[in-house]
Amino acid sequence: MTKPAIAPLHEDLTFHGPLSEERAERLIRSLHPLDDAHVLDVGCGWAEFLLRTLEAAPTATGTGVDLDATAIAHARATAAARGLADRVSLQVADVAQWQPGRPVDVIIVNGASQVWGGDPLQHTANALTAAKQLLRSGGKLLLGEGFWEREPTGEQLAAMPIPRDQYGSLAGLVDLAHEHGYRLLAVEQASLDEWDVFENGHALAWERWLRDNPDSEHADEIRTKADTHRAHRLRGWRGTLGLAYLTLQAS
Repeated sequence: MTKPAIAPLHEDLTFHGPLSEERAERLIRSLHPLDDAHVLDVGCGWAEFLLRTLEAAPTATGTGVDLDATAIAHARATAAARGLADRVSLQVADVAQWQPGRPVDVIIVNGASQVWGGDPLQHTANALTAAKQLLRSGGKLLLGEGFWEREPTGEQLAAMPIPRDQYGSLAGLVDLAHEHGYRLLAVEQASLDEWDVFENGHALAWERWLRDNPDSEHADEIRTKADTHRAHRLRGWRGTLGLAYLTLQAS
């Protein structure tokens, strides 16, 4: 059977994560000054945040890396439409096997600490280590990472595919960053509204496909995916799993 073609998420979402326009602007400001800086976004998806960072810093350049060829193709088209193609390189690549060739000034790892692989319990630590090796001394890391807003119950843990020890508290996340040689410049977290907009965008793509393809051989498969994700969200992590945005400076 061929794989069903689901509408890409960028049709329903601005950013591939729980992130509002206002917060995105504030996070970009936290990375300044960006004069002549080179910005690397790993797991960039369709690279909306990276492109906005470059729009806010006319002398900066950027590189976005992701395994999703469809997302990268969309990112390249968007960069060209905005007149940014000469300032950004958008690549389909495995970050764990990729090197930028020189130290970078800013790294964005937004909900993508898993790109370096390994044990899920070590994803955050692995990302902090890998980013430090890519950054110049004094460079900045924007880390979007999960944490428990409140202790998940046994029922919630049973309803979502996330081990309890994959995340800790927000304070613990900041401590971990400091242990890996960073200093915290700013911290904030996604709101419940931002989470809902993001999750609704995911769900809408599946529901639209089911509406338009009721007799497809893939309908049961897609319906199961949609129902499973909805249960993970509403019976598991909603209001319990948070996403923190840490602006960090490497020592």
